[in-house]
Amino acid sequence: MSDATFYLTGDPAADDLLASDPNALLLGMVLDQQVSMEKAFSGPAVIAERMGGHLDVAAIAAADPEVFAEICSRTPAVHRFPGAMAGRLQAVCRQLVEQYDADASHLWADASTGAELKKRLLALPGFGQQKASIFLALLGKQFGVTPPGWDTAAGAYGEAGAHRSVADITDPESLKLVRESKRAAKAAAKSAAEK
Repeated sequence: MSDATFYLTGDPAADDLLASDPNALLLGMVLDQQVSMEKAFSGPAVIAERMGGHLDVAAIAAADPEVFAEICSRTPAVHRFPGAMAGRLQAVCRQLVEQYDADASHLWADASTGAELKKRLLALPGFGQQKASIFLALLGKQFGVTPPGWDTAAGAYGEAGAHRSVADITDPESLKLVRESKRAAKAAAKSAAEK
């Protein structure tokens, strides 16, 4: 998927999986809420290891929900809410199997515009406007997925030189800048809510 070095989890093996497997990248984005980015994007590698060493979305989609929930819940759990996330991961994997030949790259390979790609992302379980925008920016900025208008469809997350999200993390320094940006945004939102 990418020849570039991908830096996100702090674990070279997990980062390599994200860089080389579109399904891992997408499932990491699914997990990216209410946990650290590193934890979320390490999840696909943990699941792969627990399922025999290979991330297989068809196997995840077809797994008994209780069995897959147990895989996600084992210590260390792949998410703060492993049961709920197991269900969401299975729902996304079922959609990948049914609509995209079990390959997340088919979501974006033939998207003719950024708006079309965002619409496809929004159709996935658990993808709202913000998550779809961030993932679109990640694809454009780090994986060269740039259908016309991708940056506009990604909104502020698509801006060059921004440090707003996972899309902007390429090394420890940019991770620090993204964390600072997120803290500042939360502080501003809290301040506005108190007024």
